[in-house]
Amino acid sequence: MDSYQHYIDAEVGLWLYELKKPPGLFSRMTHGVQGKINSIIPEKIHKAITVAIENMVKAVITGSAWIVPKADQSLNLMIRENRVRERIKWYRNTASAEGAITGAGGILLGFVDFPAFLTIKMKMLFDIAALYGANTKDYHERLFLLYIFQLSFSDQKRRNELVGLIENWEDFRNDLPKEMKDFDWRTFQLDYRDYIDLAKLAQLVPIIGAGVGAIANYKLTEHLGQFAMNAYRLRLLKMNQDHIDSTEVKPIK
Repeated sequence: MDSYQHYIDAEVGLWLYELKKPPGLFSRMTHGVQGKINSIIPEKIHKAITVAIENMVKAVITGSAWIVPKADQSLNLMIRENRVRERIKWYRNTASAEGAITGAGGILLGFVDFPAFLTIKMKMLFDIAALYGANTKDYHERLFLLYIFQLSFSDQKRRNELVGLIENWEDFRNDLPKEMKDFDWRTFQLDYRDYIDLAKLAQLVPIIGAGVGAIANYKLTEHLGQFAMNAYRLRLLKMNQDHIDSTEVKPIK
């Protein structure tokens, strides 16, 4: 086993350890408060938001699957991951600039940030998938990206429920929703909204909104990128039976 595999083994192990922790007191309290707030919101509002997010994500997924970087299948894992990090950095900086611009505009431009930032994050996931060798035109690969997204932007309780799906993807993939319309979009949008609400709320405040938007988008994009890297590393480790040769890493197919 070479040094780079030791490195990714350690990072993936730590990542899984953090994901499998039981929810702490603060997490349980926050989840309870957000649950009460969501119960007060009229059902027709929930349905409207769910449909809006579903349509936005589907639109991004449809376009992003066809416009991805070409991965050189001969690259070793270290070089492949350096390219992934470069893409994360590019999207992170783009998201930060977008957050600063919309944050400076107060409430009106703050609403523009939601679809724009969502598009940036989803496009980054497709680029990362392609660089790891995944076929982003395949339905199951798109579904995998949705679960990475949901795992990244959910509370600890929900992560406990989702991590097994990511960890044992090949065992579960054929039992998952057969079409995008059957995906649990309601839970997807609630998890996402609850996670980013606190981070993004101050972005709507004039004067401080630009700084908050830039920092929040920067950190949230970096966070998603790291989750995506570890999710694909986990699949590589499973596929190669824990003995990846970094000079001949087999890409995900």
